[in-house]
Amino acid sequence: MNAAAVGLSLAGVAAALAIMWANFRPWWKGGRDPKALLPYGSGWLLGSLATVCAGGALGWGAAGIAGLLSKGGDTAVGSLVGTGAAALASRRMGTLDPAGGIVVALVFVIVGILFKVSGPKDRRRIAGGVITGVVLGFLPGVASQLGWLPETANLVGAWGANLGNKGAA
Repeated sequence: MNAAAVGLSLAGVAAALAIMWANFRPWWKGGRDPKALLPYGSGWLLGSLATVCAGGALGWGAAGIAGLLSKGGDTAVGSLVGTGAAALASRRMGTLDPAGGIVVALVFVIVGILFKVSGPKDRRRIAGGVITGVVLGFLPGVASQLGWLPETANLVGAWGANLGNKGAA
């Protein structure tokens, strides 16, 4: 497993929060239909779960997204106001067992299908959710609050495995 530290910065987190605000503001100002949050929320779920996929392609992508957003945010803030980077600690929410990994893979497939059948606005919302979920999912405070997420994936996977093994001698 690759459990290398993820390079987060305060500017990257601020950029992720700006993306989150850009997705929630139209919903808040509009009809507040819960279905309107499905694209962003599904992307956020996938992004958050990707942070616990250490050693896999989703984990590699999550670390890359967090690093790119942090470096881009640092560059933008440095160019705008002339300050240096403000590094932040990073942490993973927990670990996945093999059955939980299957659940995360299914979430990936479902979000991929949703992305494919969505229009351009919803595709941007899904991508924004993934970016926000990744960056905020690596923050120690958020990761500690979301510790139930990988545990839930593990439990759902174990339930599925148990269901599949029913009747086995």
